[in-house]
Amino acid sequence: MKPFEIRDHGLDADTSYPELLGEGVTQTHLTPTIGTEISGVQLSKLSNAGKDQLARFVAERKVVAFRDQDFADLPINEALDYGRYFGPLHIHPTSGAPEGFDEVHLVHRGAGDSTVDQYFSTRTSSVAWHSDVSYELQPPGTTFLYILDVPEVGGDTLFANQVEAYNRLSDGFKQRLHGLKATHSGVEQVEASKRKNGAIRRVPVISEHPVVRTHPVTGEKALYVNPQCEPFSSTH
Repeated sequence: MKPFEIRDHGLDADTSYPELLGEGVTQTHLTPTIGTEISGVQLSKLSNAGKDQLARFVAERKVVAFRDQDFADLPINEALDYGRYFGPLHIHPTSGAPEGFDEVHLVHRGAGDSTVDQYFSTRTSSVAWHSDVSYELQPPGTTFLYILDVPEVGGDTLFANQVEAYNRLSDGFKQRLHGLKATHSGVEQVEASKRKNGAIRRVPVISEHPVVRTHPVTGEKALYVNPQCEPFSSTH
């Protein structure tokens, strides 16, 4: 991945959100600090000003779910161009992708896939926390996840607010963390892909990042520690 400079479009947003949260749009906050569900707006039809508002709103709410979107009906290159507005697109080092569209990260489990049985042979819980590709020198800042087909029950994905995790620390502990760095490794992910005869697109990355990072738009401080390194991503 080539180094780049970027200005987060959330910095340019009208925080009254006239396009994103205009007439007929409904929003429901799922928790006080993270997660909002929105209906009544088609993201693909937003102007650049609307996209700026989207960047800002997501920065504020961390995870936002939009109902009834049409990205699956767009040609893949148009969907990718939408993502490029927010920054250079990330190419995952070990994922599969549609031919000719390396920036799309497929998350798929086929019928009859029994790998879950192997997973549970050494565990009693399915809970596993990670931050996507945190080992990159410039890790993704925004991820667009579009669901095409899911089972009716099970397989829930949870999201953690690392700003809230930082805010709940004592002042003394916060002070202790500032200035520290953590090593993030992509080696294990590549080795796991090798064992499954999966894709390996480039040499794995090992990087150092501050344990406490500051969001360029909100100014909030967040913990940036990844207990486990492990989808189309716009990189900040």
